[in-house]
Amino acid sequence: MPNFVAPEVKKFVTWDYVVFAALFLISASIGVFFAVKERKKKTSKEFLVGGKQMTCGPIAFSLTSSFMSAVTVLGTPSEVYRYGASFVLFFLSYTLVIIFTAELYLPVFYRSGITSTYEYLELRFNKIVRLAATLIYILQTILYTGIVVYAPSLALNQVTGFDLWGSVAATGIVCTFYCTLGGLKAVVWTDAFQMIVMVAGFMTVLIRGTSLNGGSAKVWEDAHGGSRLDIFDFDVDPLRRHTFWTIVIGGTFTWLGIYGVNQSTIQRCISCKSEKHAKLALYLNLLGLWTVLMCAVFCGLVMYSHYKSCDPWTAAFISAPDQLMPYFVMDIFSSMPGVPGLFVACAFSGTLSTVAASINALATVTFEDLIKKGFPDLSEKMSTWISKGLCVLYGVLCTSMAAAASLLGGVVQASLSIHGMCGGPMLGLFTLGIVFPCANWKGALGGLLAGISLAFWTGTGSFIYPAPPAKAIPLQLSTLNCTLANSTEALATAAPTLAPERPLLADTWYSLSYLYFSAIGCLGCAITGLLISFATGPNKGEDIPPVLIKPVCNLFCFWSRRLRMLLWCGVQHDSLEMDLEKQQPKVAASKTRTDYTSKNNTNKENNHQIRGYNSEENSYANISRESYL
Repeated sequence: MPNFVAPEVKKFVTWDYVVFAALFLISASIGVFFAVKERKKKTSKEFLVGGKQMTCGPIAFSLTSSFMSAVTVLGTPSEVYRYGASFVLFFLSYTLVIIFTAELYLPVFYRSGITSTYEYLELRFNKIVRLAATLIYILQTILYTGIVVYAPSLALNQVTGFDLWGSVAATGIVCTFYCTLGGLKAVVWTDAFQMIVMVAGFMTVLIRGTSLNGGSAKVWEDAHGGSRLDIFDFDVDPLRRHTFWTIVIGGTFTWLGIYGVNQSTIQRCISCKSEKHAKLALYLNLLGLWTVLMCAVFCGLVMYSHYKSCDPWTAAFISAPDQLMPYFVMDIFSSMPGVPGLFVACAFSGTLSTVAASINALATVTFEDLIKKGFPDLSEKMSTWISKGLCVLYGVLCTSMAAAASLLGGVVQASLSIHGMCGGPMLGLFTLGIVFPCANWKGALGGLLAGISLAFWTGTGSFIYPAPPAKAIPLQLSTLNCTLANSTEALATAAPTLAPERPLLADTWYSLSYLYFSAIGCLGCAITGLLISFATGPNKGEDIPPVLIKPVCNLFCFWSRRLRMLLWCGVQHDSLEMDLEKQQPKVAASKTRTDYTSKNNTNKENNHQIRGYNSEENSYANISRESYL
């Protein structure tokens, strides 16, 4: 392979360090501010869910910032640079995901008065299902957060020469600091600030990169000439890495597992003061997702226009594709001190928000689903201290996982693969509970195990035996205008090596697009769960609190009340409807299904009241589950 001479790319200067350090300082200061401001509110609920009185604005910013992490800032432009702009089709995936989350999953979680999404599983099934789901979520979040911490640290190492593991530790310490001090409110408001930094960093790169490469028309022309604008590929082959179907269908399943039933998302939504605010936060957040996606895609196209004749990755100027974006930034801003610091702050903004959100969600789940169940009589002061201790513990664990993340390859594929393998089965489990009244706890547990097994079998196989390039189809990159080194090594050729043997499934099952991992896990869980439920005796609808089931059939049978009631499978949704008409809504849920079934129908209608309904806003206000038990 020829050797090339890497052009000199300048490192950080004083102003870059100042801009970058300011991000950490402001983030930590927000934690201190809320620690002082909320010092008299010492309840664990105030710490973990902000007292459930947040408004839609900051929550929308927080949701966007938390899930558009450094994986997006660094990974998406690299994906577009190497594979083309088909990544923009996630525009459709995000839209479907937000609609499903806001209209199907959120209302059930919100009205049931829970703090942890896994409380729902105990209300709907039993403690065993709740515990299994909680443990899987903890594993998933720690693995994913490790990738999110590692990605920007790698970028910082590339552009500044900082010690890689020193920057990993700094990220973990700052996130843990403001999350532990200020709780959810500090996380949310820090996310809002970091979202602004993220968009500012992207826009700065776009404006400078476009002007250096002849304007937007020239960038568009170069992208078209390099086949980067071939977006709509309708090939139905599930082995193809990115097509219209893999992104829209597979991407929807993947992101629905991230958004629809993920504790980090739902925790923010249920912290809103009403269901109306929670839904509005999700739809405003969709605008944020579109904005960041478009910025990342156009950055990838500008980067391709800049390096179309001398690809720094093929020429070995950098060691990994995820370093393309920071390399590009240091290249185009070498004469503008302070701006590279803004971009690295942009990458770290995504990381800080995601890691803080993960730490806060992990602490909430562990406290509500594990500790509180074992020690129900803890005082509020002790509960708050335990919650803060959990934030510290998970801060250390998530930072430590960054070491494992260095072995997983590209950050976008690695992060979405983990979400697919764990989030898909979880999505199937919650869908079983919310949509299918007949599903029982045996079906739920069996379905969860089947979905996890299928998803991990596929995901692990694809990691060991990567799909052949013929399915990934990376686009051509050129080193035509790179400068060759004056060395005899330039003519050296590598010794031929024998390709390792691949098992029969390597080119079929293991070569499935990584975006389908979630769909496999979700469908495997749902189908297996239904089969086991019918084999072991399905649940009776009248035994299930109606607030725990979403009557999706109402959308398709709106003309016939009799048909709707038939498809409710015995669930008493009509009692809720009649009460809403009188503006005297009925009950949300009982503590256990046993308590619910021990009363006759008259007692159900008289005793189970949803006290959170606000007739003026035509929405539900946030109340604790204990207040209506």
